[in-house]
Amino acid sequence: MKKILFISGSIGLGHAVRDLAMARELRRMRPDAEISWIACPPASRILRDAGEKLLPEADLWSDENASAEKASSVKTFGLNIPRYLMAARKEWKNNIEVFKRLMSGTDFDLIIGDETYEITRALKKNPAIKKAPFLAIYDFIGLEAMTGNPLERLAVHFWNRVWSKGYKKASRAINAVLFVGEIEDIPDRRMGFLLPSRRVWAEYRKVHYLGYVFPFSAADYADKSRIRQSLGYGGEPLIVASVGGTGIGGELLDLCGRAFRLARREIPGLRLVLVCGPRVAPDSLAVPEGAEVRAYVPDLYRHFAACDLAIVQGGGTTTLELTALRRPFLYFPLEGHFEQSKYVAARLARHKAGIPMCFSKTTPESLARQITANIGREASWPPIPLDGAQKGAEIISRFL
Repeated sequence: MKKILFISGSIGLGHAVRDLAMARELRRMRPDAEISWIACPPASRILRDAGEKLLPEADLWSDENASAEKASSVKTFGLNIPRYLMAARKEWKNNIEVFKRLMSGTDFDLIIGDETYEITRALKKNPAIKKAPFLAIYDFIGLEAMTGNPLERLAVHFWNRVWSKGYKKASRAINAVLFVGEIEDIPDRRMGFLLPSRRVWAEYRKVHYLGYVFPFSAADYADKSRIRQSLGYGGEPLIVASVGGTGIGGELLDLCGRAFRLARREIPGLRLVLVCGPRVAPDSLAVPEGAEVRAYVPDLYRHFAACDLAIVQGGGTTTLELTALRRPFLYFPLEGHFEQSKYVAARLARHKAGIPMCFSKTTPESLARQITANIGREASWPPIPLDGAQKGAEIISRFL
């Protein structure tokens, strides 16, 4: 058997979803692959529900979602990443120690880290920690400053300098980088003064471009009527509003509820399902009459496939799932979150999918108008690459 350590890092649920999709494809290609996991809640819940083996050390892995929530701005529906990185220093230090313990106690044939920035930084400082080839999974390259604040710009420059240091030399820390996306998803823009362009960094690092990773075949969900029937929905116009895996986003669901009261005056029989995710308490919402509220919903993409319109945060995984499923959607990037506001938004604009919204500038009335204008609208964007899970598994298998 080939022993693999898969660390599903960072915040939210999207990383675990794509990691699990690649792991399933890898097992199909390599039945001798034995995968052990490290992840914190709520990602660990997805893995456990799928029957995956989480190591005991997963209980010691720090929860970065809590750091993200501390760094978030509730009133402005925002998350500043440099502030989050400062807040997560204690968690990162703990995770590095847990990783060292794993390296000293268990023999692995391969280590995979999905956005485990603390581990890649530790390996750069001390490559001797690594006891097997290490593959890094990213969906963006380099940080961006979102304000003119000198401290934020200084912090971004510091992190990008760490990210790009020694990029022209073969890395002793990372054996390969797997990028979830296409080369066009990496801006051809410098990381900062005297730092390389993001695409130049990717070229020197010989990045493997996977396209997009999904836990489903989009063709299986093309028949909306059949999917609706299997989930217990009727023929009424259906909106599914969802937030991510952190506690950030309850305000968006409240806004959707207020807009629903107005939109159903124009759309008879309109149905709204509010999906809180694992870290927003359903009883914290002011749910309007006629709307439904649900907590964590596994395989949420099935409900997206059934809907006539989705309203979501600007997360990379959720918006790509809706793009692949060819369902109309409104998306609200977390304000101040450079990845959602710049990288994800630019990718969706390139694919001509989704309608970007700004939470601080959206009223119940303006959201109701967008609902009325876009519900049931046919997808006009071209298809996107759907085979990222297979490509990722093929690359991973080469290192076994």
